[in-house]
Amino acid sequence: MLRLVQVVGTRLLGYNSRSVKDEDSRRERVMKELNAQEAYDLMQADPEYIYLDVRSVPEFEAGHPMRAINIPIMHFAPGTGMSPNQDFAVVVEAALAKDAKLVVGCKTGGRSARACEEMSQMGFTNVANVRGGFVGAMDNLGRVTEPGWSMLNLPTCTECVDEARYEALAGKAGKS
Repeated sequence: MLRLVQVVGTRLLGYNSRSVKDEDSRRERVMKELNAQEAYDLMQADPEYIYLDVRSVPEFEAGHPMRAINIPIMHFAPGTGMSPNQDFAVVVEAALAKDAKLVVGCKTGGRSARACEEMSQMGFTNVANVRGGFVGAMDNLGRVTEPGWSMLNLPTCTECVDEARYEALAGKAGKS
């Protein structure tokens, strides 16, 4: 069942989040959420849905949902960790229509929640965060609180068509 989550408060899935308000009308935005099984079922029922994987390129290439495309919201640099992808918005806008049907996932759901927030602010109208992401969300004791795509044994792959890779998608924005 698709849930609507009001994006307000101080923390959202591990990310500090400010109250997401439309700068002009000051209306609160609402983020759609669904679990990995619901995302899979939705993609099966409607092939127009795209799984946007916002994990880093190495994470994506190690395994991802079938039919996923990769536009990382954060880049991984060995020795320094994660850093924001300064081209995220430009590449998303070049690669996807504002009315595209998108389920957005990451490792556990935090980065994808942030991506959904950013994309909604950019004018994307049909984005839903995948709670639990690819691996699954866990509490502070390491207990699974929301199983992810791989935990549910949903279809995955490590091979992907070139058009799904970040390098190709960034090329559409002149960022390769």
